[in-house]
Amino acid sequence: MERTNFNIYLFKALDAYPYNLEEAIEALNYALSYDAKNVQALYLMGKIYTEQLGEFETAKSCFSEALASGLDWPKIYPAYIRTLVLNEDYEEAQKLLDFAIVRKATDKGALYFYQGLLKEVQGEFKEAIKAYKQAKRHGLNNEFIRRVEEEISRVKGKFGKKKSKNKKKRKEEKSKNRS
Repeated sequence: MERTNFNIYLFKALDAYPYNLEEAIEALNYALSYDAKNVQALYLMGKIYTEQLGEFETAKSCFSEALASGLDWPKIYPAYIRTLVLNEDYEEAQKLLDFAIVRKATDKGALYFYQGLLKEVQGEFKEAIKAYKQAKRHGLNNEFIRRVEEEISRVKGKFGKKKSKNKKKRKEEKSKNRS
């Protein structure tokens, strides 16, 4: 009987998210009261804490509990990695990426996308572009591929600006040396 009630509350939470957060959180709290280790409920709670409330430490706790309960539920990895990157936990994000990318049934496109984001925020633009290109190769829909192409273009713009400043400095140094 409890399992049926739990499913109803999880479905209510999924139905309410993201349009009615109060209802979603209430339903998740009920769902978790029936099964405190339910991977899907913890995952959704983590997403709410990251995306809606910006409470990254609490989100990390939810995602960590979800992983402890179910390493094989692939949706956790991209959401948790995004949270780690946003919270500037770069080393932890890289470790989780390395682990997740070899797991069966994970969204490789999303994982490489977040690898690109991680490298970008660390200022490693060439590595970011490589990761974004990998994401594009693993993309399974046109919208995702377009988004990745936009990210590549945006990062190339950053890389190009850095490069052009160096070119200007070299030209100035050459003209000074000629004088």
